[in-house]
Amino acid sequence: MEILALLGDGMLIALQPLNLLLIIAGVTVGLFIGAMPGLGSVNGVAILLPITFLVPPSGAIIFLAAIYYGAMYGGAISSVTLGIPGASTAVATTFDGRPMALKGQASLALVTAAIASFIGGSVANIIFTGFAPVLASVALSFGPPEIFALMLLAFATFVGLGGEDIPKTILSICLGLVLGAIGFDQISGAPRLVLFDINAFLQGIGFLVLAIGVYGIGEMLWTIEQTRGEVENNTPKMTARGMASDARTALREGWKGTAIGSFLGFFVGILPAAGATPASLMSYGVAKMTSRNPEKFGRGSVDGVAAPEAANNSASTGSMLPMLTLGIPGSPTTAILLGGMVIWGLVPGPRLFVDETEFVWGLIGSFYISNMAALFINLAFIPVFIWMLRMPFTILAPMIFVLSIVGGYAATRDMFDIWLILIFGFGALVLRRLDYPLAPAVLAIVLGPIAEPTLRQSLLLSSGDPMIFFTRPVAGPITVIAIILILLPALKLFRRKKATPAIGE
Repeated sequence: MEILALLGDGMLIALQPLNLLLIIAGVTVGLFIGAMPGLGSVNGVAILLPITFLVPPSGAIIFLAAIYYGAMYGGAISSVTLGIPGASTAVATTFDGRPMALKGQASLALVTAAIASFIGGSVANIIFTGFAPVLASVALSFGPPEIFALMLLAFATFVGLGGEDIPKTILSICLGLVLGAIGFDQISGAPRLVLFDINAFLQGIGFLVLAIGVYGIGEMLWTIEQTRGEVENNTPKMTARGMASDARTALREGWKGTAIGSFLGFFVGILPAAGATPASLMSYGVAKMTSRNPEKFGRGSVDGVAAPEAANNSASTGSMLPMLTLGIPGSPTTAILLGGMVIWGLVPGPRLFVDETEFVWGLIGSFYISNMAALFINLAFIPVFIWMLRMPFTILAPMIFVLSIVGGYAATRDMFDIWLILIFGFGALVLRRLDYPLAPAVLAIVLGPIAEPTLRQSLLLSSGDPMIFFTRPVAGPITVIAIILILLPALKLFRRKKATPAIGE
């Protein structure tokens, strides 16, 4: 009951006129920042950080957290309407959101994203409120072996993302791992895979550059090739009754993906250095693996939109937990928030809940208000986003191209990244022509830089003994489950070939 009383006080603080205005402004700004390719929550929070010095510290953090919330919602907008991920956290949404838009179901995809985001955020808020100290200690107990085991479990779901052709899926994963390894070695500091001795490769390949190239330029080129530019516009006009129908469909067909994303996203989000991007990608993989109709994924599945959207919102709340309770940022955005708190004289850690009770519970209360505000603001703007799809493709294709280039340049201000975006775009077109799945490569380039150092750190801890992944109480069960999931598709393929009679029998 004490927690409920503290939460009630916190919500009253969040509902104070200034704080409520900051929440609405932050969510609205975040929504459009998240929808702009190349920006995302990290850049949005960093750019707007100086503005917050005009308001009290508690209002400043509430405003920045609201931007974070809004950006998580907004990332799905350009993923669905244009096929360009607004941020790395929305890449998995593109897998099914864009196919739904091309089938005339953009409104259903956007409504599904909004509802799943709201439910994911709500579930995460409730877990955060009730179990923050306990979960913080759990997150702290995750060392390199546990994090690698979790990454291995994520890789195990990759095999299911490539359809029936397992060899092509594995090759796609290997391609992603190679791209993710370019640059400086994270442990030794030595440069590796620096192509043609080009110094720009020393910084590695940015994930957003890859995502914009593959799903922005690549999707545009594929659409032009398949339709010769004549894309039929079958997007219906938005009505209140239509949105209500879409909401019912989203709840009926996307409940499983939403549940998976809500819980898995939160627990991945609380792990230091994980964040919302791995959470959304892993949730998508698990949703497909557990689906009764996995063949629908990648072709316009409601669950395929619901799972990553619930996950990235749930993970954004989860990443706040280690920041507040341990002083360890759970994502790049919370790292900026952590810096802001230090500037304002707030010291994150176990004592924060005791020494700054009003601030902490005001911030937690703002999570609930921001989540509700983001849902209504997002739903209110959906007709505007749908209107974009009524443009002729002859206008839309150049717009996608320009947004992809501008978004890629805005992220790093490096012309080299623009050339990489174009190369990845044409490369994605070639791979799609050869029927290679793109999703496993994209997922591998995200999780590879997390999996590799934790693998090497674990082997250093055990003097090279791989049994460390099986003997530790948390890492052991996760590793065993991952190995089983990796072997299952191969076993199914073997049984299928054995059951098929040879020619001439």
